[in-house]
Amino acid sequence: MSPSAPRFHFTIHATDGKARLGAIAMQRGEIRTPAFMPVGTAATVKAVKPQDVRASGADILLGNTYHLMLRPTAERVHKLGGLHKFMGWDRPILTDSGGYQVMSLSELTKRSEEGIVFKSHLDGSRHMLSPERSMEIQRLLGSNIVMAFDELVPTTSTREVQAAAMERSMRWAKRSRAGFDAGGEHAQNNALFGIQQGALDESFRKASADALLDIGFDGYAIGGLAVGEGQEAMFGVLDYAPSQLDAAKPRYLMGVGKPDDIVGAVERGVDMFDCVLPTRSGRTGQAFTRTGPINIRNAKFAEDQGPLDPACACPTCAGWSRAYVHHLVRAGEILGAMLMTEHNLWFYQQLMADLRLAIGEGRLTAFANDFRRDYRTAPKALA
Repeated sequence: MSPSAPRFHFTIHATDGKARLGAIAMQRGEIRTPAFMPVGTAATVKAVKPQDVRASGADILLGNTYHLMLRPTAERVHKLGGLHKFMGWDRPILTDSGGYQVMSLSELTKRSEEGIVFKSHLDGSRHMLSPERSMEIQRLLGSNIVMAFDELVPTTSTREVQAAAMERSMRWAKRSRAGFDAGGEHAQNNALFGIQQGALDESFRKASADALLDIGFDGYAIGGLAVGEGQEAMFGVLDYAPSQLDAAKPRYLMGVGKPDDIVGAVERGVDMFDCVLPTRSGRTGQAFTRTGPINIRNAKFAEDQGPLDPACACPTCAGWSRAYVHHLVRAGEILGAMLMTEHNLWFYQQLMADLRLAIGEGRLTAFANDFRRDYRTAPKALA
């Protein structure tokens, strides 16, 4: 960590349409944008060592407040030297606030203005998560980009429910700001992002953005999407939501996503992404390729001596055949999940590198159109 480096500084180097090529400078290193953050839910990117995640091109990881507060607990991680030391990753870490997991994983929740009381999905124990407690947990973990605590409701909720959740999220954002700022040295050296809510309603999104801008954050996330609304509806929101936020700050689309989701979101001005898809898919036999996803379990790959993706330079593709990986996955060997996950992480990071290059050279539209053309034909060609 470099004490002389800025706490948080976002620079836009080039634009192409709405897309931005940039970099975030922090004490633990630079984050090139557009960026994809592999998800390390429980202080690990599943099936891959930290040095191999870094080798794939990742500049930053995501950790999860909800899971880490329950096991091994934020207090224990802090006692052991913080999340970076605990998991062996010395570069930036973003932690989400825990709100999404509280509502999607816990057996019972009770919401109030104070926060959310919930039962652990692990042992049924009761916990309270509030804006102040979320800030405390993320501070104990040593997070470099802290996310404000918010309330997420389904996009199918009534307008009244959506409006109430958005308004409460903005009140919680203000409390999150105060709680973060009270964090002393941690607050002085790290960053806080606010989260825009409002479901699929443009007026709600605008009201949310205005409230966040009034509070002031280092960056802004677009929340409440990628929860089942479909790509067309998501892109409909992204046609206006990024422009409602501060153009000088990074924009982070939470929980996205599929490769073609990312390409379309970058075209609409989004700078940061995270998703469990590359690692989860790797553990379940799906490999991403430039011509689309393939299911390595399929019998047609049993004697295929080619790499998972001929266009990929990852260690898996350089060292092993589809036939071998097919065998490992079908046999339930741990190495199969490791090789598949490593490949998928490299695929995602190479996609981000290609997007950055295309923006810098002013040819993003051509790149995106070529990508969509090739990616759509993949299931017919390879799967």
